[in-house]
Amino acid sequence: MKLIKSRSSLKNFITYGFTAVLFAIVLIMSTSGMLSTALTGILVPVCAYIIGALALNLTVGILGELSLGHAGFMSVGAFSGATAAMALKDTVQSDALRLVIAIAIGALFAAAAGFIIGIPVLRLNGDYLAIVTLAFGEIIKTIVTNLYVGKDANGLHIRFLSNELGLQKGSGRMILNGPNGISGITKISTFTTGFIIIMLALIIIFNLVDSKSGRAVMAIRDNRIAAESVGINVTKYKLMAFVISAAIAGSAGALYSLSQNTVTANKFDFNTSILLLVFVVLGGLGNMMGTIIATLILYLLPETLLRQFSEYRMLIYAVILILIMILKNNPTTAA
Repeated sequence: MKLIKSRSSLKNFITYGFTAVLFAIVLIMSTSGMLSTALTGILVPVCAYIIGALALNLTVGILGELSLGHAGFMSVGAFSGATAAMALKDTVQSDALRLVIAIAIGALFAAAAGFIIGIPVLRLNGDYLAIVTLAFGEIIKTIVTNLYVGKDANGLHIRFLSNELGLQKGSGRMILNGPNGISGITKISTFTTGFIIIMLALIIIFNLVDSKSGRAVMAIRDNRIAAESVGINVTKYKLMAFVISAAIAGSAGALYSLSQNTVTANKFDFNTSILLLVFVVLGGLGNMMGTIIATLILYLLPETLLRQFSEYRMLIYAVILILIMILKNNPTTAA
C-alpha cells in the first residue's frame, strides 16, 4: 500500500512539475515577445479547455461514467460568472478581485446545477447516463438563449422569454441578451489565473483520488455491485465526484467567458462536449498529465499549423477517436 501511494505521489509531483515548467516557458516566451499575437490571444482559452478536460476526466476516468453534458456546466459557469463580473463592474474596481468573484460564482452555480442534475441522473449507468447528460447540455443552451438579464440603479432584472426588463433610462443596461448572449465583456482573465486554476484543479483531483472517498469512487467504477456489498454509499460518492467535476468545469467556463468580448450559448454546444471527450480519451482515462498534453496538441494545432483545415476539425477528431478505439481494442497492440 505504501509503495502504491509513493508511486501515486511521484506521478502527481511529476504532473505538477510539468505544468509549472510549461507555464514558466510560455510566460517567458510571451513576455519576451516570442509568441505571435494570435498565440498570445488563445492562451487563456487553452487554459479553460484544459480545466474543462480535467473536470471531465474526473467523471469519465475516475468515476467511470460517460458524460456528454460538461459543456453545459461550462456554459453555466460562463454566463453566471460573466454576468457577475459585469454587474460588479461599478462597485468592485479591482479587476483581479472581480475575476476571483466571477470564477467562484461560476463554479458555485455549476456545482448547484451538477447537484440538481446528478440526483436523478447518477442512478443511471452507461449509455442512459450519457444520453441524459447530453439532454442536460441542450437544455442549458436553450435556457440561456431565452434568458434576459439587465442591471440598473434598482439592481438586477431577470426575465425569461421576454426582453422587456423595464430598465431605467440612463442607468440601465442589458447584460445577457437572450440569443445574442453577453457582449461588451471586459477581458479580465489572465494566463496566470488560468495556470492557478489548473493547479487547483489538479490538487483537488489528486487529493480526492488519494483519499478514502476517492478509493470509494474508484471501487464503484470498478464494480458497483461489489462496492454496494461492502457498504459503500454509491449515490453519495458518485454525486460528490460529479458535483466537484461540475464545479471545476464551471470555473473553466467563467475563465473563458471573461477572456472574450462576446459569448453566446452556441459556444457551449454538443460539439464542445465531444471536443472535451476527445481530449480526455486521447490523453488517457484517469491520466491528468496526458489530458493536459492532448488538449494542448489538439487545440493548438488547428489554431496554428492547421488553420486552413479548421472546418474539418470535428471530422479529424472523430477519426482520431476511431483510431484510438481500434488500437486499444486490438489484442496485438494491447499485448
